[in-house]
Amino acid sequence: MTPMTSSPTILLIAGHWLGAWAWADVLDHLSTDHPGAIAMTLPGLNGDDPDRAVRTLDDQAAAILDVLARSGVSEDQPAVIVAHSGANAPVSLVLDQHPALVRRVVWVDSGPMSTGSAFAPNLPEEVKELPLPSFDVLEQQASLDGLSAEVLERFRARAVPEPGPVLRQPVELTNDARHAVPTTLVCCSIPSAQVLDMARAGHPMFTDVAALEHLDVIDLPTGHWPMWSRPRDLAQVIRSAASRAT
Repeated sequence: MTPMTSSPTILLIAGHWLGAWAWADVLDHLSTDHPGAIAMTLPGLNGDDPDRAVRTLDDQAAAILDVLARSGVSEDQPAVIVAHSGANAPVSLVLDQHPALVRRVVWVDSGPMSTGSAFAPNLPEEVKELPLPSFDVLEQQASLDGLSAEVLERFRARAVPEPGPVLRQPVELTNDARHAVPTTLVCCSIPSAQVLDMARAGHPMFTDVAALEHLDVIDLPTGHWPMWSRPRDLAQVIRSAASRAT
């Protein structure tokens, strides 16, 4: 691989309950050499949006494409998309619909979704939104390693309930060209060796990892929210990924 001569747009997208604010520390570390790095809040995760509870994955994918367009991203000037956790659903849609707009995708303790999958397909229709659960419950689902009491307090104070439609909607993917987009898999709460073993074994969470044609794997041992527990190191991983040629 050879370094690219231009600095691409880097778009940071956080997972469930989070907005652009979650990337503040990472952006601070990227600002010196990637001043064009930006973070966005997905539709449904803006607490001031009165209709946020009815936003869908399609709305989120469309918003990502809108941010890319307004940032000057094109097939000639593709972007690096950094997707954390549950942002994998709308980003998988973007990769399926417009793979040529993405120079590289960086999955942060996450990975591409497979067609037909959904985060919570059995969530009852009457559940309009899913608030951030207690940390006792959350840590049974995702590692909180490296998060101080202060960080957890901020997480609780700023978290926005996840819209029910986003959690229930299956991701429908039809374009195999998404597998050719260069990919960096940042493994935090699950070691890369285990992730790759599960991908080869056909684990439903990692089915599409096995189909990726250009894959770099990075271990960044910490909890599920490395933008808070290891922001400097995560910024370096993103910086390195952005500098790589396609």
